[in-house]
Amino acid sequence: GRPQGESLQLLLRRSREAKNCAYCPYSHFPVGAALLTASGEIFSGCNVENACHSLGACAERTAIQKAISEGHTSFRAMAIASDMGDDFIVPCGGCRQVMREFGTDWDIYLTKADGTYIVKRLEDLLPQSFGPEDLKK
Repeated sequence: GRPQGESLQLLLRRSREAKNCAYCPYSHFPVGAALLTASGEIFSGCNVENACHSLGACAERTAIQKAISEGHTSFRAMAIASDMGDDFIVPCGGCRQVMREFGTDWDIYLTKADGTYIVKRLEDLLPQSFGPEDLKK
C-alpha cells in the first residue's frame, strides 16, 4: 500500500535531501528523487548533468538504477522534489517510461518547494503505456 505517516514523511524528506546533492551547473535546476521498494528500503537519487547534455541523468532514473544495482525491482512509491515555486515537479517522458518498466501500479508523489504534494499513479502519468508484457504479444 501507500506509505503513510512517518514512512511517507521519510520518503518526502529523502527526496529533498537528494535534491541538495544535484550536480546541475548548466540548468541550475536541482531535482531529487526517493524510491520506496516493496521491501521498505529507500533509494535516493539526484540529477547529474554533463557538458554533453545527452549524457546527463535524471534524479528518478538515478534512484531506480541504484535500487536495481542493489537487487530491487519491485517498487511502491517515488517522491520527487525540486525548487519550483508554484508548480509541482513532474517526471520527464523518459523517466516515466523507465518507471513503467517496473509496473504501473505504484504512486508518484509530486512536490512543490514548500513541501506540499499531490499523488499520482504511474498509470495516470503514462496512460496506455508500452511495457515488458507487450513484447510477448
